[in-house]
Amino acid sequence: MDKLTIGLLALGGGLALIALRIQIGVALGIVSFFGIAAILNMRAAWGIVTAVPFNFVGDWNLTAIPMFLLMGYVASAAGLSRGLFRAMRIFLSWLPGGLAVASIFACALLSTASGSSVATASAFARIATPEMLRHRYEPGLASGVVAVGGTLGNLIPPGILTVIYGYIAEVSIAKLFVACFIPGILTAFMFSACIIIRVKLNPSLAPPVEETFSREERLQAVKDIWPLPVLMVGVLVGIFFGIFTPTEAGAVGAFLAFGLAAARRLLTWEVIRVSVFQTLTGTASIFMVVIGTVLLARLMALSGVPAYLSEQLLSLGSSQLAVVLMVAALYLFLGCFLDAIGILLLTAPIVLPVAREAGVDLIWFGVLIVKLLEMGLITPPVGLNVYVIKAALGSMVSLTTIFRGVMWFLAVDMITLTLLILFPWLSLVLVRFMD
Repeated sequence: MDKLTIGLLALGGGLALIALRIQIGVALGIVSFFGIAAILNMRAAWGIVTAVPFNFVGDWNLTAIPMFLLMGYVASAAGLSRGLFRAMRIFLSWLPGGLAVASIFACALLSTASGSSVATASAFARIATPEMLRHRYEPGLASGVVAVGGTLGNLIPPGILTVIYGYIAEVSIAKLFVACFIPGILTAFMFSACIIIRVKLNPSLAPPVEETFSREERLQAVKDIWPLPVLMVGVLVGIFFGIFTPTEAGAVGAFLAFGLAAARRLLTWEVIRVSVFQTLTGTASIFMVVIGTVLLARLMALSGVPAYLSEQLLSLGSSQLAVVLMVAALYLFLGCFLDAIGILLLTAPIVLPVAREAGVDLIWFGVLIVKLLEMGLITPPVGLNVYVIKAALGSMVSLTTIFRGVMWFLAVDMITLTLLILFPWLSLVLVRFMD
């Protein structure tokens, strides 16, 4: 059996094991081990399997992942995001569908400290959705808006997916963070515009909330949310002006989160214990998947599958637009069945060579990839954010209702994606100031 056939069989076997609900990292690790053994020998396979994880986990650049996770978990456990939805509600409730718009911007602000779409969606599912349902908002809108708001978790920097893409593509993670900023804000405004237009056309979706707030309440709302903008400014400004690297920025962000929690007298031993434990388990979970896909990438390189698939894809169209559209179609399809990190790591060895061959700017390409992966979190039948919302709400809202609610926003996401493809400067304009 030739190397290419072994590689293709291993790739298909890995997908089959994933379909059987075996953990992605384990599934890819198994097929990679036996695939490498078939191409080389058992001893070489064992040597690669024992060496690659050690070298990967010891990579300095990837320490940004646990640091950004720690920053988000400290902010959450210490309650730095407490009152975030209420603050956005105070300032935005006057808009049509104001509570839904407030949910979008609350998610956007939390994303500056979270870096995780699932964590962002989960945090507001228990806060915002019940409040909207209490004010007689249509259940699909009330639940769907939190699911899509969560997708801002990785697009608005800092994001874990951005770090992983930058590591694999060997491009500047600092530039990726800056490049994602405008697309993230644009996405939030597009979601908000969708809500306002829909409610204007059909007021029964979100009855007006008659509330007035005093000047003191507005000042208190600002006091409640100031730590998150401070975290965002502290991290992004430092990266933008080259004061520290993205890896160092993770540590700076975690330090700031601890400092802000201490300044507000919210830093307790329980907060530290919970934050560290969640960081360790979250990092282990991510690294488990990444190690499996790094082993698969080694097998793919040995078998020649990436070069073969690159030739096949380029034969369909070698222009930059053709490559981007083919990759977008692939990611939207895979997003229906796999989680975001799994898709990124599974496809990167294939799509990155194609993008390089076509001369695609890999910073712009990274923004599109992150956007596509975030869209996959709300696409049926396996939209992870939707299932997170369902788990948080229980019998309050059905799964079908949540998926129906996100469909409107998925259509808006397609418009936003089109804008990002047609106008690359939306992603690159801030990056040019860093050169």
